[in-house]
Amino acid sequence: MIRDRALPALRIGGRSVDRRAFLRGGGALAAAGTLAACGVPSAYVAEDKRTGTDKSATEKRVRFSNWALYIDVDEDDAEKHPTLDQFTDQTGISVKYTEEINDNDEFFGKIHPAIQAGKEPGRDLIVISDWMCTRFVGLGWVQNLDKANLPNVQANLAETLRSPGYDPNRDHTVPWASGITGIAYNKKLVGRELRHVSDLWAKDLAGRVTLFSGFMEAVTLLMIGEGADVTTFTEKDVDTVMSRVQKLVDQKHIRSFTGNDYTSGLASGDVLACMAYSGDVLQLQLDNPDIEFVVPEEGAELWSENLMIPNRASHKANAEALMNFYYDPEVAAELAASVQYICPVPAAREILAKNEDKEIAELAENELMFPSDETQARLHTMREVGVDESRGWEKTWGGIIGL
Repeated sequence: MIRDRALPALRIGGRSVDRRAFLRGGGALAAAGTLAACGVPSAYVAEDKRTGTDKSATEKRVRFSNWALYIDVDEDDAEKHPTLDQFTDQTGISVKYTEEINDNDEFFGKIHPAIQAGKEPGRDLIVISDWMCTRFVGLGWVQNLDKANLPNVQANLAETLRSPGYDPNRDHTVPWASGITGIAYNKKLVGRELRHVSDLWAKDLAGRVTLFSGFMEAVTLLMIGEGADVTTFTEKDVDTVMSRVQKLVDQKHIRSFTGNDYTSGLASGDVLACMAYSGDVLQLQLDNPDIEFVVPEEGAELWSENLMIPNRASHKANAEALMNFYYDPEVAAELAASVQYICPVPAAREILAKNEDKEIAELAENELMFPSDETQARLHTMREVGVDESRGWEKTWGGIIGL
């Protein structure tokens, strides 16, 4: 049963806005710099040095690090999380839950010394953005999962999320939640439907359009809009995007390049249309139903944040038990009703639909939480981008947007 949904508490200003801005905004360049400073070869950890002594059998606890406001909260006590309490009741495993991840690069730096020294990292389970997962998995910083401990994941994970480029067999990662990068607009002020990325370039929108400032944040959707296959894109595809954006900047068509502040302009009406994240728009629609989120007909980006077990974690089996718990459809439905991102467990939709609370039941029909097959067919995940490959692109992008 879905309990203590605490939706008002999760709808405070900046809930998803601040978190998601940190997830993607400009992070790739900083991560690249960090890795370059470390030196990728010397940072790599061989597989035989990733595991430590698993104390799960004797120490019934797990240390779980996550982003702020990314889990269900008891409506009467913001320090309590009903699903975590359920897990402890069922398994006897206590959870030390810490909202310590504020930025991918910052957390990279925080956990790096322990990983490099081969020490116990002080965390058993972490949630990292997909592009940073590429770096963690590539560097050998996370342990292989024992899939025998993850029967719910094997049975219930959405097909569209089973084989990302950074972890094709999900040997190291399990999705926590997903979302879409698409376009948003004020349909009342624009006066027509926007259906394509190229609709952002219409002359009557000049000066009232925003794009994301981070290269990794913006480039996937822009390439999709140009007809590129982002699973196999080339340097030529990136150059096409760069040329397009440079021309728009020269024409003063782009009002600004934004981070988390794009939502304020959209909400006020100063911005008519923009790049946007699906979770943000769900929140904006509570106050202004005229704001519309669109998965362009040519497609949009599907992203995810993922659960991983870092090297030398002391409670690996307990962490896997917690992963598996969140893939029980009942539990997944409870989490989805609170965080309102794309749920990685399709079976949770039917559970929400049967809920006696009408508002919760309506979430089952929300395309931004449970995309239809038609929408899913238009969602794409960007191929892996290496550090050396992205460095030059980031520099060029910075020059275009004035950084």
